[in-house]
Amino acid sequence: MNQFDRAFELGKLYCDRGEFDLAVENLREATTGYFAEKNFSQYLKCMNLLLRIHAEREEFEEINLTKERLQDLVLNEGFELTSKTYYTLAVCASYKNQIDTATDYLQKALAIALASDNKEDICHAIFGLAMVYSHPTVGKYSDALKEIYNLQVFFQVYSMPDLQASSLFLNAEILKQMQKYDEAIEVLWKAYDIVKTTRNVVMSNYLMGAMADTYFEIGDKDMARTYITLAQRSVDSDNHRRLGRMVKQLAEKIGGETQSNFDLIFDEVNHSVVEKKLGKIDFKNQFILLDLLRLFVQNQGQIYSKEYLVENVWRQPYDPAVHDNKIYVTIKRLRKLIEPDYEKPKYIFRAKNGYYMNKAARIHFEH
Repeated sequence: MNQFDRAFELGKLYCDRGEFDLAVENLREATTGYFAEKNFSQYLKCMNLLLRIHAEREEFEEINLTKERLQDLVLNEGFELTSKTYYTLAVCASYKNQIDTATDYLQKALAIALASDNKEDICHAIFGLAMVYSHPTVGKYSDALKEIYNLQVFFQVYSMPDLQASSLFLNAEILKQMQKYDEAIEVLWKAYDIVKTTRNVVMSNYLMGAMADTYFEIGDKDMARTYITLAQRSVDSDNHRRLGRMVKQLAEKIGGETQSNFDLIFDEVNHSVVEKKLGKIDFKNQFILLDLLRLFVQNQGQIYSKEYLVENVWRQPYDPAVHDNKIYVTIKRLRKLIEPDYEKPKYIFRAKNGYYMNKAARIHFEH
C-alpha cells in the first residue's frame, strides 16, 4: 500500500466517522497523488467521497466546482469516460436536482459497466438509477424498487456494505412513500445490522432519523421520540448540516419531549452537552469544566460558594489568593462553551456569595 492508498483509507475512515475536516485533508492528498499517477479509478473514488462530504455540508459551490473540474479534465486532459466518470457526474447533477441530466449519465454509466462486466460499477449505476427514479419529481417507485431488488442479487455475492446499507435506506424511504410502513421498518432493521458492523456514524444518525419518521407515520409517537432524541444527541449540526436540518425538521414534526423542549441536555455517558441553539458540545479532556457543569445541572438553582467549588471540584483546600481568579477564569470558559450569547448568560448566574444554574432553564440530565 503506497502513501496515496493510505491517505484514501484514512480519508474514508474519517468520512465514516463524520470527522469531515480530517477526511477532506487526506482525500485531497490522495486525489493529487492518484491524478499524478493517472490512477483514475481511485481518483474518482476519492472524488465521490468528497462529493458526499460537500453534500452533507451543503457546500453547493464545491459541488459545482467538482463537476466543472471533471468536465475540463475530459475535454482538455483526455480524461477517460469510464462508468465511474459518468457516475460521478451523475452524483454532481443529482445534488443540484438536475434529475434528467443525472439519469442520462447513469444510463451511460450502466451501459459501460455492463459492457466491461465491472460488478462494482454496475452496482453503483443501478443504485444511482434507483435514486433518481424515486426522486419526488419523478416518482417511479416501482421502477426504483426493481433496481434495488436487482442489487440484492449482487450483494449476495459481492461485499459492498456501504452501498448495501444505502440501498436499504432508499428501499425503506420508497416503502414509506407508498405507505407500507411495517415493511419499511423491517428493511431499516436490516440496514441497522450492516451499519452496526461498519460503524458509519453519519449513516447511523440517518438511520435513527428514518426510524423516527417511520414510527411517527405508523402512529407510534413514543418510539418516534426515542429515535429522534438519539439522533439529536449524536448529530454534529455544524459539520453535518443536511443531517442536522433533517433531524431538526423531524423533531418539530414529531413534537413532544424531544431535544427542542430542553435548553440543555447533559449527556453523562458521552461527556457532552447538547445546547438548543449551539448543538452538541464535547467536553473531552476538559474534566474540571465537565465536573463543574455536572454539579450545577444536578442541583439546579442551588448556590455554590467559591470555597465549596474548590473543595469539591478541584479537591483542594481553598486559598483566595490562588483560587479566586482560577474560579473566575473557569466559569468564563464554561460560559463561552455553553452560552449561546456569552454577554447575556442564560444558564450560569453569579450570586452575592457564589454561582448557580438558572432554575428557569429547561435541563435534562441523561445518565
